[in-house]
Amino acid sequence: MNEINIKDIRKNVVKMISEDWALVTAGNKDGWNTMTISWGGVGELWGKDVVFVFIRPQRYTKEFMDREGRFTLNFFDGEYKKELGLCGKYSGRDCDKAKETGLIPIFDGDNVYIEQANTVIVCKTLSVEHLNPENFIDKNIEDFYPNKDYHEVYIAEIEKILEK
Repeated sequence: MNEINIKDIRKNVVKMISEDWALVTAGNKDGWNTMTISWGGVGELWGKDVVFVFIRPQRYTKEFMDREGRFTLNFFDGEYKKELGLCGKYSGRDCDKAKETGLIPIFDGDNVYIEQANTVIVCKTLSVEHLNPENFIDKNIEDFYPNKDYHEVYIAEIEKILEK
């Protein structure tokens, strides 16, 4: 993979997250997990290039994100949609996602990413905010939370982007 500048990315990041999906991956050689996301974004905040992703409190990957203070966003070609679906449906507490999907973790310093990804965004967590339903102006947002398991929003600095 080659490192590129965020300003040189030529892909539609909104489509990559919302339609193609991504895996958020965190941990180290001693333990890691990955999960599918389809909510998030990229922008500028606090003088830094950032990503923001939404993680429900019960997700296993959240434990690794909180412990490590960093994570990667992994984007794939369409041929991996089935594998991404499995990573969103099953918990790493209950199965070995690498074994079940054939996805291969790469451990690179403090980061873990997936070998088959075509683009990887390496992120360092800056802030974690809990969504508060009292702040929802559009009350229809509540429809996304029948179990009241409101997301936590991870705002993270983009440290580097790797692309095949």
